[in-house]
Amino acid sequence: MKRIGAVLLALLLLPCPGLSEEDDDELLIEEFIEPADGSREEVEWTFPVALADMNPEYIQLANRHYLLDSDYVPPDLVKVPSKPKSGGIYWAVQPKGGQLLRADAAQALCDMNAAMREVDGFRAMYLKSAYRSYRTQKTMYTNRLKKNKGKDDGWVSMPGASDHQTGLGCDVVPKNWRDKAMNDKMMQEPECQWMAEHCQEFGFIIRYPDGKQEYTEINTEPWHLRYVGIPVAAYIMENGLCLEEFTAELQAAIQDFLDRGGDPERVQAYLQTPSEDNP
Repeated sequence: MKRIGAVLLALLLLPCPGLSEEDDDELLIEEFIEPADGSREEVEWTFPVALADMNPEYIQLANRHYLLDSDYVPPDLVKVPSKPKSGGIYWAVQPKGGQLLRADAAQALCDMNAAMREVDGFRAMYLKSAYRSYRTQKTMYTNRLKKNKGKDDGWVSMPGASDHQTGLGCDVVPKNWRDKAMNDKMMQEPECQWMAEHCQEFGFIIRYPDGKQEYTEINTEPWHLRYVGIPVAAYIMENGLCLEEFTAELQAAIQDFLDRGGDPERVQAYLQTPSEDNP
């Protein structure tokens, strides 16, 4: 696109030897042309976590306001190895098809379990629940409502709102809890305290931390880990956030970036919007 600007008046008043009046007319207009490649000044990304350090799929929020589709199945699901001596983690239950997680989350969980096995006095850790389909979650939620006379007590997510459906969330418990109903008293276990302190080193966060029920609308679950990648996990855990708060901060940063003239294509994959049919 061409932009037209006038030549400085001082230049117009100067005599130009050898130029005719027709030539003088050509000095009255100077053309300014943008680079043909359409390049423009780069707008700085100011959020504390670089875009390159965030995998859009790994930071996907799933709750009652950001619902996953009923047919959503995460890619690259793998069976989590169940033998700790071979680099895996014990299973507390044996679901049909095995305990599944996305590949990076599965590897990170096994790496974390290996590190925990080196801590003196710790009991063995068990993977109690990993990926759950929409259909499985719907059954669990319906059963919970029946048990509680139709009341949602914050222990089981509604279908589409489950972190487990992402293939990145998992429940990990100490040996003495593998056959017990889980509750927030598990926070007292040293193994769970270690997870809360070190999980970010492996790319995990505590998905439903204590004191964040206002945002998560789920009770405290010290056993529920969520894989988001190391840079994001470090930021969330070091700043005492839950995933809902992180998402709100990130979306605000994206809007600021766009308002300052940032390239929409750079942030398109990171945009998250509430579901239209959320309760």
